[in-house]
Amino acid sequence: MKTDFCLNKQHIGTDFAILQRGKDLRECFRSDRKAIISMNESEKDLKATQQVKSKKRVAEHGEVFTNEREVNAMLDLVKHETERIDSRFLEPACGNGNFLVEVLRRKLGVVDSRYGKSQIEWERYAVIAVSSIYGVDILEDNALECQERLFSIFSKIYLGKFGTNCKLEFIKSIKFILKRNILWGDALDFTNPITKKPIVFSEWSMVTENMIKRRDFVFKFLVEKTHQFSIFNDEGNPAAIDEPVKDFPLIHFLKLG
Repeated sequence: MKTDFCLNKQHIGTDFAILQRGKDLRECFRSDRKAIISMNESEKDLKATQQVKSKKRVAEHGEVFTNEREVNAMLDLVKHETERIDSRFLEPACGNGNFLVEVLRRKLGVVDSRYGKSQIEWERYAVIAVSSIYGVDILEDNALECQERLFSIFSKIYLGKFGTNCKLEFIKSIKFILKRNILWGDALDFTNPITKKPIVFSEWSMVTENMIKRRDFVFKFLVEKTHQFSIFNDEGNPAAIDEPVKDFPLIHFLKLG
């Protein structure tokens, strides 16, 4: 994962756009097709209409959600990136996903318009779109809700488009990617608030038509552009920041879950 991190809305490195909201840095999935269909049929849209969940959360965490109008206005400033399927976005204070939800909608809209006539093509580019979206939030319930909202939007579009031809293994792959990409953590100290383990993101790269590559990177070192002195390469020397902490073999994108 190439890095030239700058915490603002600019294009970063090789596609990494980070949405920053100043000092505001800061349930999961059902596994079977029946539950997924039920969730969408009931229109359980987890979209946050309120900007505040509670006064206590505002006081303790400065939690105020951005409403839809402002979200779209800000994303329109980088509209060309939100509509580029492989452009990576990281929201370091993602809340329950207001920004990331809209980014996903835009990306899947492009996938649908370009590749909607072929299911395998649609699936291939949809996995690229989903895997390019990252989020961190200091509150665990927000991170879980963000995962669920993103998955709900994806599954509603996918099931609505392909119906009984939908692949359960593909749905599971999307669930797995979102679980790796939307994390509970503190973007100020780059760790999980309880365990204090470092935040580790997965980079996903489509190497061939169907084979995807996963590499894991420590968030702190990507941001600070320092060497990972606690991680050593095969020669026993400190690994450079562009070296992953873990490298996974190629795998078919339908087999990730």
